[in-house]
Amino acid sequence: MTDSLSISVPSKPEYVSVVRLTASAVASRMGFNVEELEDIKVAVAEACTNAITHGVCENKTNFDVKFFIDKDKITIHVVDYGNGFRCNKLEEPDLSNPKEGGLGIFIIRSLMDEVEVISNVGEGTTIQMTKYLGEDN
Repeated sequence: MTDSLSISVPSKPEYVSVVRLTASAVASRMGFNVEELEDIKVAVAEACTNAITHGVCENKTNFDVKFFIDKDKITIHVVDYGNGFRCNKLEEPDLSNPKEGGLGIFIIRSLMDEVEVISNVGEGTTIQMTKYLGEDN
């Protein structure tokens, strides 16, 4: 059976730490080690930053974070209600010529075991991230 927890967060940078702490508390209770907890916190912070930067629209001032807790994994959805984008236009960053911004999804993918970005123009974006207990990815 999957347990779930959802929070609606104001689209302001000062609330990212609240989501990080929540993710850390849930994952710690599940038995993730310190290194895995740090990976989860960084990935969640990147997803929240994307939601704040790209997910604000006139009638929605919050974004949502949903935690799905299984015995062997945690899945976290960060859902914004912005304009969305065409996922097939998401390019790999040029690490030999880095620029500010554009690394969030790349960082999330490097830290989590599974990542899916679901976005439709005009309908917002969901970043789904999964980390398995005991995985060395």
